[in-house]
Amino acid sequence: MIEVKHLSKFYGEHAAVDDLSFEVEDGTIYGFLGANGAGKTTTMNIMAGYLAPSDGEVMINGYSILEEPEKAKKTIGYLPEIPPVYPDMTVYEYLAFASALKKIPPKERENQIDLAVGALELGGVSDRLIRNLSKGYRQRVGFAQALLGEPETLILDEPTVGLDPRQIIEIRDLIRELGRSHTVILSSHILSEVSEVCDRVLIIKNGRLAACGTPAELAAQSSGRTTLFLRADGSEEAVRLALGKARGTAEISVYRDRGEVCADIRADGGEDIRRDVSRALFDAGCLILEMRTEKESLEDIFLELTGSEEEREDFETEDAGVQEEDLS
Repeated sequence: MIEVKHLSKFYGEHAAVDDLSFEVEDGTIYGFLGANGAGKTTTMNIMAGYLAPSDGEVMINGYSILEEPEKAKKTIGYLPEIPPVYPDMTVYEYLAFASALKKIPPKERENQIDLAVGALELGGVSDRLIRNLSKGYRQRVGFAQALLGEPETLILDEPTVGLDPRQIIEIRDLIRELGRSHTVILSSHILSEVSEVCDRVLIIKNGRLAACGTPAELAAQSSGRTTLFLRADGSEEAVRLALGKARGTAEISVYRDRGEVCADIRADGGEDIRRDVSRALFDAGCLILEMRTEKESLEDIFLELTGSEEEREDFETEDAGVQEEDLS
């Protein structure tokens, strides 16, 4: 289990992480979401012991990352956003080096490397220099490093960056498989990926927890708006007037697509308005050619919880400036 308690990280007066608390249960895959600059990578670096917090505590499987860092890190496999690989080493040399750093007993190292190489399908490139590998393969080498030592907890920051579609599917399948025996927390900008792979989702905004739960729970906590899409036989004006009389419609957009009249209708609170819409169009003599309901996606929920694009861009710019100042 991962326990993050009142975690904060300040750069001068800027709070990259601000009194953040959450728990990640054993055997669960958590998606960690937030706009650029929201504090995801900072939080993951602190959880992995790469960065010291300004305040707060992180417990990894019962060990404090601050007070018992060696014991805590032994239970963690960490893949940073930029894989920490050495380009002048071969894949096998690098994994052997990483095994030694993790203090895996010498007699177990070869077996651990073979397991990681097999899981990430690196056998064909194990004797090649990392500098000569594609970005996707370097990402897989970094993932293999995270698996060494069979850690109980995996922290993965953008694990599918740089991979082609086939490799992305393979990594998703691997993460699902690892989730059966590991605790996994991963960040990703591909929200469909989070929906497919993760059991629960954490969303942070400006370094604070904005929401936590299953995708279904987050949808229930959001505005609950439902979009009804339809195509109808009739004039735009007749369809618009008919929909205006239907009960429960909140927002109506009528337009023409490929010679047919279409409409997007928003209903608040998840109310089912199909019967009322059908009756209104029937009474107006407008034949329905197609109708389907679309619930709020994880993308919609994410945008609703994290604010407007302008707010995210401003925050990202501010955070980037702080990071540059901190590195100089």
